[in-house]
Amino acid sequence: MTDGAVLAACERVIGQHGPNFTLAQVAAEAGVAVGTVAGRFGSKHGLLVALMDTSTAALEERMRAVAQEHDDPIEAVRAALLVTVVGIDDPETAAQHLGQLGVDLADPVLRARFARQREVVREVLAELIGKASLPGAPAAESAAAMLASLAQGVQLDWALAPEGALPERLGNELDTLLQSWRNPVSGRHVRSRRGG
Repeated sequence: MTDGAVLAACERVIGQHGPNFTLAQVAAEAGVAVGTVAGRFGSKHGLLVALMDTSTAALEERMRAVAQEHDDPIEAVRAALLVTVVGIDDPETAAQHLGQLGVDLADPVLRARFARQREVVREVLAELIGKASLPGAPAAESAAAMLASLAQGVQLDWALAPEGALPERLGNELDTLLQSWRNPVSGRHVRSRRGG
């Protein structure tokens, strides 16, 4: 049993039990003894730190890989953001992960890991945005921050009111924003007509 398999089991268990999960539940999900999990990661906290480090690296890899599948830089931006919500398809599971997030943010070590993940997502998005023709967008770093915040906000909104699939909802919101950045003049014209 690899560390990666144990960490994957931990992520599934968090989706089932939220912040009250135990090492015993992770061990059972992974099909190993509790002592094996404790021996490799030391504690529940150590397991969460390892999970954050691994998930951040994996997320960056997925974002870059899916972006490379698109010749259109704007489609690359879209795909990279959408891949951040892949696997979040059940509202209850999402709620459990949000519960764990609340606990993690109170821990300085885990909060620093989340801050690093936040930076990684924005760095990848800024790099991709810099290659796209989006004349109405702000500077790449600011645009990346807006897109990352959009994804986080839509995830929370979907967890509260889970209508439709999360990727579809995020895609719709993202398309509206990207369209306004792609054609800023037409976007202002629409607002002007509505205002009139």
